[in-house]
Amino acid sequence: MFKGIILALLCGWCLPASAVVILQYHHVSEDTPSVTSVTPAQFKTQMAFIKENEFTVLPLEEVVASIKNGDTLPDKALAITFDDGYASIADNAHPILKAYGFPYTVFIGIDPIESGYRDIMSWDTLRDLSEDGVELANHSWAHDHLIRQQEDETSAQWLSRVEKDLLDTEAEIKAQTGQSHRMLAYPYGEYNLKLEGLLEKHGFVGFGQQSGAAGAHSSLTALPRFPVAGVYADMASLKVKLYSLNMPVLEMSPKNTQLAMGNWRPELKVKLDMHDIYPHQMMCYIQGQGAKKPQWISESEFSIQADMDLPAGRSRYNCTAPSKTSGRYYWFSQAWVRPKNDGTWVAE
Repeated sequence: MFKGIILALLCGWCLPASAVVILQYHHVSEDTPSVTSVTPAQFKTQMAFIKENEFTVLPLEEVVASIKNGDTLPDKALAITFDDGYASIADNAHPILKAYGFPYTVFIGIDPIESGYRDIMSWDTLRDLSEDGVELANHSWAHDHLIRQQEDETSAQWLSRVEKDLLDTEAEIKAQTGQSHRMLAYPYGEYNLKLEGLLEKHGFVGFGQQSGAAGAHSSLTALPRFPVAGVYADMASLKVKLYSLNMPVLEMSPKNTQLAMGNWRPELKVKLDMHDIYPHQMMCYIQGQGAKKPQWISESEFSIQADMDLPAGRSRYNCTAPSKTSGRYYWFSQAWVRPKNDGTWVAE
């Protein structure tokens, strides 16, 4: 045993880098769309597994601070988030999370609350959660597609409008609850380089909906989360994700998730720290097109490209590889978003 400890100390690079898995939920209900829901029974089973297997559930703000500061995260670190502020969070999820002592974050928009949408928590309910230690964070004013320019709107006008949206939302959350974490969950998981630059300008951290573990190799304006709902709520597949590691990405291109017109088969190039990865064990998955082996450009850089045009809307390239030392999986996902061929967007 002591020999193994000594080797680990002498060979720190042999050990997987610290990582945190961030889970993303919407509804916890039996009466909401399955594609964005887990049932209360499923949620309770998932939280019981997390407790029984000694995961360390951390407040999201603490996770962000650790990544920013380069601190080592605990093994099997985990954060729990909810998007949109649905009433089922307070009714069904909160009692379970409180019983286990798990912190969590709810990303909220202002318009759904102030419009009194039936399934959205009120400010009174959100303040009650806040007093119970729940983090409340920014999900934009009205859950719009933030990357979309309005008709006849210039790029500068679009950026100014979105900037006001995010700052007004942050100010209103603070006015109503006293909280201001400068953490934004991108509505629909859509972002681009200009939006990331806006977040960086104002000291915000951004969270997407692309899968993967977060850590030192992640962008603070595009931290990954694992969506948990529908087919992705299956306990067998979720267990693999809970144990996943932060893919050691050193460089990648292109970084912009919003595809240029006509570039519907983007070639992604990724450079990795390969100390804990065998290249022949890397496998990528193109959403809607299945598994595909990457092409290795060098000992540490690979490329992956769709064989067919990605569909209008949102897509992903996912890449995974087992760790040489732990048996767990490194997991990385690059999000893509594209308009239709005529430049208009898919209606949602």
